Amino acid sequence: MVIKLDKTLSTLMNARIIGSGKETMVLAHGFGGDQSVWDKVLPSLTQTYQVVVFDWSFSGAIDEPNTLYDPAKYNNYDAFSDDLITLLEELNLYSIVFVGHSMSAMIGCIASIKKPQLFKKLILVGASPRYLNSEGYEGGFDMKDLEQLFSSIESNYYEWASYFPSVVIDKKDSESVKLFGESLKRMKPEIGLSLAKTVFLSDYCDILEKVVLPCTVVQTTKDIVVPLPVVEYMKKMIKVDVTVEMIDTIGHFPQLTSPLQLFEIIDRSMNSCISESLK
Repeated sequence: MVIKLDKTLSTLMNARIIGSGKETMVLAHGFGGDQSVWDKVLPSLTQTYQVVVFDWSFSGAIDEPNTLYDPAKYNNYDAFSDDLITLLEELNLYSIVFVGHSMSAMIGCIASIKKPQLFKKLILVGASPRYLNSEGYEGGFDMKDLEQLFSSIESNYYEWASYFPSVVIDKKDSESVKLFGESLKRMKPEIGLSLAKTVFLSDYCDILEKVVLPCTVVQTTKDIVVPLPVVEYMKKMIKVDVTVEMIDTIGHFPQLTSPLQLFEIIDRSMNSCISESLK
């Protein structure tokens, strides 16, 4: 008799551990992406550090049939944070440096509040706790903007997926626009709409003051998704040590458009983290 064992979550999420070193970092991609968005920075990082990459449940890189993503389960970041915790525990990883891009930044914050012993530091790239404008808060979008976004996704997903990358990435960087566009098109249209609502209607402003780990916030100088006032808001609301690092590039994906600068920031942040642990 053969007993078929279910695959672990880390296997289903295509988790890979690359490189070597005493320090471990986990790279988490954002909306519409997969682990390939880190390909330009991985070679440099893996020379010094042990690096973990994976694909979120919504990603088009997840093997078919995708039984992981349930829109009802993932209608907020809580389930994603639980997946991250499970992944780290399955891989027996503790005291890691978490590098979260876009939606993953807030997911990492939530996971670190739940299980702080798993994390040493948070590097938040293109992070936003809320995208919707409100009185006294500039998130970048009015409700009519988001309604138009959801309508475009719903009416013709692949047409939208062909256009959207050139909005969030410098049009002059055609290679990066193409790479994200291909990743976006691999995601199922129904998942794309569900996830877009989860992300752009989210509000996690209230968790920022609960973060207890040192943070590095990485922001580009011109990001249509996350305006600069969001960075100031995060720095104000997070009560622990926050370092803000600016990258002079256009768009929401510095790992694609400015991989060297992002590597230098991550490396500097890692060295700072190591120095602190030696004190």
